[in-house]
Amino acid sequence: MNKIFTLFCLLFSLSLVAQHGGPDRSSVDPTLEPFYHGVASGDPLTDRVILWTRITTTNASESVEWQISTDLNFSNVVNSGIETAVAAKDHTVKVDVTGLQPNTWYYFRFKSGTKYSLTGRTRTTPSTGVDSLRFAVLSCSNLPVGYFHVYNHITQRNDVDAVLHLGDYIYEYKNESDIPGDTSRTHSPDAEILSLGDYRQRHSQYKLDQDLRGCHQQYPFIVIWDDHETANNSYKDGAGNHTEGAEGAWVDRKSFGRQAYFEWMPIREVAAGNDSLIRRTIRFGNLADLIMIDTRLEGRDKQLTGFPSLTDSLLNDTTRTLLGAGQMSWFKNELSVSSAKWRIIGNQVMVAPLTAGSFVVNPDQWDGYPADRKRVYDHILNNNIKNNVFLTGDIHTSWANDLPYDKAAYDTATRANSVAVEFVCTSVTSKSEIPISASQVQGQNLHMKYIDLKKRGYVLMDINQQRVQGDWIHMDTVGKRTYNATVATSWYVNNNERFLRKAQSALAPRTNMPAQAPATLTGVKIVNNNIVTLLCFPNPFTSELYLQYYLNEAEPVTVNIIDLQGKVAYSKLLDGNVVGLHDDKIPVSQLAKGSYIVELKSAKGRFSKEMIKL
Repeated sequence: MNKIFTLFCLLFSLSLVAQHGGPDRSSVDPTLEPFYHGVASGDPLTDRVILWTRITTTNASESVEWQISTDLNFSNVVNSGIETAVAAKDHTVKVDVTGLQPNTWYYFRFKSGTKYSLTGRTRTTPSTGVDSLRFAVLSCSNLPVGYFHVYNHITQRNDVDAVLHLGDYIYEYKNESDIPGDTSRTHSPDAEILSLGDYRQRHSQYKLDQDLRGCHQQYPFIVIWDDHETANNSYKDGAGNHTEGAEGAWVDRKSFGRQAYFEWMPIREVAAGNDSLIRRTIRFGNLADLIMIDTRLEGRDKQLTGFPSLTDSLLNDTTRTLLGAGQMSWFKNELSVSSAKWRIIGNQVMVAPLTAGSFVVNPDQWDGYPADRKRVYDHILNNNIKNNVFLTGDIHTSWANDLPYDKAAYDTATRANSVAVEFVCTSVTSKSEIPISASQVQGQNLHMKYIDLKKRGYVLMDINQQRVQGDWIHMDTVGKRTYNATVATSWYVNNNERFLRKAQSALAPRTNMPAQAPATLTGVKIVNNNIVTLLCFPNPFTSELYLQYYLNEAEPVTVNIIDLQGKVAYSKLLDGNVVGLHDDKIPVSQLAKGSYIVELKSAKGRFSKEMIKL
């Protein structure tokens, strides 16, 4: 999502509110070698969970050991094994660990040679008898426009069962820092990403952020993608931010984005070898079924442009779809077969109608596909399926919505005509994009009970047998390294009701959480090499080499490509000699076929890797 709702400017004359970002480079902690990107876990089930890491190595493949234990000292290891990190998967490691106990916290770690990764903490889902769940719900983490305080705050509070990320985990844009002249918190590479190498570099950079790395370390993540994991306003056959031909073929770019996502995220494949499906259900005992749907890439038809009228014939074309026929059938079935108290639906774009006069404000949302929304509503009502809660990201703002079957018939006093409820989280950092006041929006959309159009943050979602409550927690800034977080408002839905109520108090802190995993490694000998090379691929290569490296001290760096006779076939002084993360694409199509040594060299550091030119 990356549009200004200019129709509002025509109806109401107000200016855009933007949030400023601040400088901070993604950094490499030398004590974490070779597991610089930390550890992560995700997609927990009653007996298993995905464990993830990435090893930085010059070898084509590398053996990596893993362990999972009930205690921090790893005196009670319940499962262990060895995986091979290969270049074809960017040396990422994912293990679907089985044989675990339900509703149990575990600690895990990886090892290469004598070096350990950070210890991670994760947990399995309950099988029965669960009375309470708590999730942190977030989306839209654009690195150049601000600090990832949201991740830090969730880590420090230490009271959630899992983190639900509803998409836009990375952004595909080139540098877009809000501070003029700031070059420190910039995207790597500093260009719009198009190739598999580009997407891998961007994921690598995000995983180096200390706040994101820390949050992954302490909690399992349950994730879905939105558009920026590929390109803005994407759909199954294209994207608003993709120019066919000039930026390659969409089918290739979409494939690159999906491949890098599955490599770098702790997500389980729905079907073996299939990186195109992310819809899945994770069951939390008899309390909640978490149904994660894909409103972006699987079945979505192309969005309408502009601000279509509610009577527009294309808008009301019943053959246009957001989910696609296959996913719609699956989604209805998941709602029907669920025997849990609550159905929690993780979803990318706003479900509630958002209109100005007789116009749809944003046809990228469910508003742009009213036939699909009606199909879902009809299925819920016709089958008397109660307790449905939609969780939504994308829009970079905070909303608490009733979901009316017919907006015109919605009764603000009795809430009659509401089908379900929706909690919309704001962004981790991404800017607000609605240029009017919340009261003006609510004046034409009475089913929207709470709106904040300015602050960044997340929703703390608490679920029990009686109700589901969401606290909107906002950061006072994402542009400074220090911040304060406050609960802005709290809303809940009661068991067997289909509308929201204002909560009288915020959620109380949870206690009796297990000890967090240590945030650092101690007693580690640091190798004194100024250059840490994180990415150097592909191998074999043909026309380009991708480099991503980190400098601990400021000094010039040269790349040399040397043949096996010792002759320098290519040499270049790389741009940028400041401390921090750097990236380069090296054109190598002119080199003859054969074996080479690729060398990065400075006065205080050296990296070399044998590679093959095809």
